[in-house]
Amino acid sequence: MSSTTGTTTVITNIASLVTNDPSLGDGSPLGLIQDAAVVIEGDRIAWTGDSRKAPATDNRVDAGGRAVIPGFVDSHSHLVFAGDRTQEFNARMSGRGYTAGGIRTTVAATRAASDEDLERNLTHYLHEALRQGTTTFETKSGYGLTVEDEARALRIAAAHTDEVTYLGAHIVSPDYADDPAAYVALVTGEMLDACAPYARWIDVFCEKGAFDGDQARAILTAGNAKGLHPRVHANQLSYGPGVQLAVELDAASADHCTHLTDADVEALANGRTVATLLPGAEFSTRAEWPDARRLLDAGVTVALSTDCNPGSSFTSSVPFCIALAVRDMGMTPDEALWSATAGGAAALRRTDIGRLTVGARADLALLDAPSHVHLAYRPGVPLVTGVWRRGTREV
Repeated sequence: MSSTTGTTTVITNIASLVTNDPSLGDGSPLGLIQDAAVVIEGDRIAWTGDSRKAPATDNRVDAGGRAVIPGFVDSHSHLVFAGDRTQEFNARMSGRGYTAGGIRTTVAATRAASDEDLERNLTHYLHEALRQGTTTFETKSGYGLTVEDEARALRIAAAHTDEVTYLGAHIVSPDYADDPAAYVALVTGEMLDACAPYARWIDVFCEKGAFDGDQARAILTAGNAKGLHPRVHANQLSYGPGVQLAVELDAASADHCTHLTDADVEALANGRTVATLLPGAEFSTRAEWPDARRLLDAGVTVALSTDCNPGSSFTSSVPFCIALAVRDMGMTPDEALWSATAGGAAALRRTDIGRLTVGARADLALLDAPSHVHLAYRPGVPLVTGVWRRGTREV
């Protein structure tokens, strides 16, 4: 094989290669190829197939009979923050319930932190996630809730990912507790103007204690007019209008989806909006699990993500979320892996990630196991032993 765009590397002797292309391998949604090899050229996948037929390359890596999967696509996180909420978690595990109000604790710490502190914290958790196989992540603002603090959060995030989300509408700022309408006006006006240059997405927490359906529609519509595509925190703590609103506005994803009516499920099945499930939140709040089986059986596209944040889901581990989804949400190991890779890509409306096919970005993880099923079969075990991102081995 001649190299025209970069150095070529073959990873060979792969016991099981997950491509997420049903036209390959066993014909399943995972497109599993046994005894496989994959060729990386520059930052892209150049070839996949039988290990014995792999073309000559500049470099060779022996997978040693291990599995290779696409890098995880974590399509929902909140990583620009300061402080933690250990005391709140401890109290909750000792019997206190979870509400949206705890966000204010993180808002105070984040406002008080320097840019350097926020970036140091962000990169710490990004490296932590990378070591566990995450090669693409989305992250949000939402812990500043002032024009200046929201804009700086997005500016810091944009230096590390293209998938940046403006979440000025996380909760009503404590500064506007007596005048929510004025805060909505700020979020859709001056704050939006300051934040839009740094973001691709706009999000809103549509929930009791945060923003109602009319407020959420106004916020998302204003963002869309500025070129930011909608995402929605929907139906996490209670039944509500969030999912229907997400589908109505063609949001890329409705995230949480814990409390759904039949009409909500039908709307998701008939629209393009991905249902992003975040089991780390249910684990950390002892809340009811989302019913992934119900969504999948209805034909809904499902993503699986960490919701990494200091309040309700302080995990950066997609493998942990896969294990939870299989154990407690009715997903098969195959479905959970697909949702954490190709599903996450769909939730970001990306076709260049979440799969290992010719032309896709060379983002992949080597597991210290012969099959991806071990991610659920061996929960809590650090199985990721190698990570390539954009064709470069980083772990």
